[in-house]
Amino acid sequence: MNNELATKGQSGPLTIKGLFQKDSIQKRFQELLGKKAPGFITSVLQVVNSNKILSKADPQTVMTAAATAAALDLPINQNLGYAWIVPYKGQAQFQMGWKGYVQLAQRTGQYQSINVVEIHGNQFKSFNAMTEELDADFTMDGDGNIVGYAAYFRLNNGFEKTCYWSKDKVIKHAKKYSQSYGRGHSPWSDKDQFDAMAKKTVLKNTLSKWGILSIEMQTAQNADQSTQPSEGDYNYPDNTVDIEAQEASEENDRALEFIHKAESIDDLEMIEEGYPDMPDSVRNELEQKKESLKTKTS
Repeated sequence: MNNELATKGQSGPLTIKGLFQKDSIQKRFQELLGKKAPGFITSVLQVVNSNKILSKADPQTVMTAAATAAALDLPINQNLGYAWIVPYKGQAQFQMGWKGYVQLAQRTGQYQSINVVEIHGNQFKSFNAMTEELDADFTMDGDGNIVGYAAYFRLNNGFEKTCYWSKDKVIKHAKKYSQSYGRGHSPWSDKDQFDAMAKKTVLKNTLSKWGILSIEMQTAQNADQSTQPSEGDYNYPDNTVDIEAQEASEENDRALEFIHKAESIDDLEMIEEGYPDMPDSVRNELEQKKESLKTKTS
């Protein structure tokens, strides 16, 4: 859509309500949602009217965030937990919820089961990062402090994946990826929202690395926590981290952890196959561990 739609009307600055009343905008949402478009637009305006800060955000970014939710056919009522529109530095940010990722995964028809849960201290026993075996007792109700979060999925072809993050790891990740972490307006600072944000973080990471991603799921991954001056033009004002470099660093840390825990040459060869592009520093650690194991067995 053209940015000029959100600049000025004939009688002054265009409001969010005024923008959504434009024929071109209503036509766009009808293309996305058909008969559901009027109800969806009404829900967007209700969300805006209930949030004084969001009501002052750039109308264009409110509209593009809403269009993203419409394209994904996800409701933006924050209480439902699928997706929402939040204000950030004068703009509107689109954010996915963990329920939204579950919904999109289910639509692919490729997932036999998928879930993400909090794990309390009385449930957790151990997690083997090498084998990804989580030892936790989910037959009992969680009690006490939450110590971590686990995501799990099983595909129709039998492939399954379990990913566990300790609460400390989630916090460390949030601090790196969010400038607003620790500030009063951040969802990470809200006790009621922290666990939902943590579960989304773990599930999103699990799906992006090992899941089958439909076009919808790829769009959701790209749009999450973005502002869009125009549809599909994703900016991430809350994130100054070089994401690719950060992910590479985390991958290297994971490889090093596996190397240090390896108990046989076979384990190391499996790691080597799984990380064909490991940097020299990691490969040197692997070779040293090989020599150490050879010495022990000789």
